[in-house]
Amino acid sequence: MQKTAAKRVIKIETMKENRHYKHKRHRKKTVFLVLTILFVILATTVSVYAQPTLPIPRIGLNIEEAENPQEMATSIQILFLLTILSLAPAILIMMTSFTRIIIVLSFLRNAIATQQTPPTQVLIGLALFLTFFTMAPIAANINENAIQPYMQEEISQPEAISLAMEPIREFMMRQTREKDLALFIEMSNVEGPVEVSDVSNIVLIPAFIISELKTAFQLGFVLFIPFIVIDMVVASTLMSMGMMMLPPAMISLPFKLLLFVMVDGWNVLIRSLITSFR
Repeated sequence: MQKTAAKRVIKIETMKENRHYKHKRHRKKTVFLVLTILFVILATTVSVYAQPTLPIPRIGLNIEEAENPQEMATSIQILFLLTILSLAPAILIMMTSFTRIIIVLSFLRNAIATQQTPPTQVLIGLALFLTFFTMAPIAANINENAIQPYMQEEISQPEAISLAMEPIREFMMRQTREKDLALFIEMSNVEGPVEVSDVSNIVLIPAFIISELKTAFQLGFVLFIPFIVIDMVVASTLMSMGMMMLPPAMISLPFKLLLFVMVDGWNVLIRSLITSFR
């Protein structure tokens, strides 16, 4: 019996050693396989980076002698286009309805006292799309009478610029106050009576800007009145109740929002802004 038990113990130990040896060989094979795969991937990556299949483009701006007048004209057109693109933000802000709209929207946010609600990005986006809406007829006029004839080579570039400025000048002249226009005409030392067509853009644009600022401030004043009344009522009520430590702005804010929503404030405000340009 003892010999049989000893044989069994020896057999079990032998099986354990064989199993451990097989496990060790299997682990070595796995490590070798992983290292082989990593080596292949690394070699493939190095070969790909060493021999790129797609050529890398080289972009440059060179000034060379033009071979014919057509090349010179094309270069001037490209420079003119780049100049217009660089001045596009100023044109959008100073010669359209954007200034009045964004100022009124900012006054509205300050009147309700909602800090950063709506966010500035939302107000600017809304002002931009309202500007596109109000200026759409003017843009269509410019496209029909100036851009398309110029693209079809029916008119020259100076004529296209003159035709494109006519509807913009008409819009600015319609929104500019006579007093503001007279101020800049007087400061420009223009002698004698001046016709509308004789007013230069250098005089018309600043007059249009200060007129827009005045109109925007007037609309902002009208916006502030109902919200100031709510602030005064809330402050008086809290003082009469002895709650002087409670901020009146925190209590009046829900009432301001309720008033603005009940009167459909966004609809009324946007309607007033758009109709103010007509």
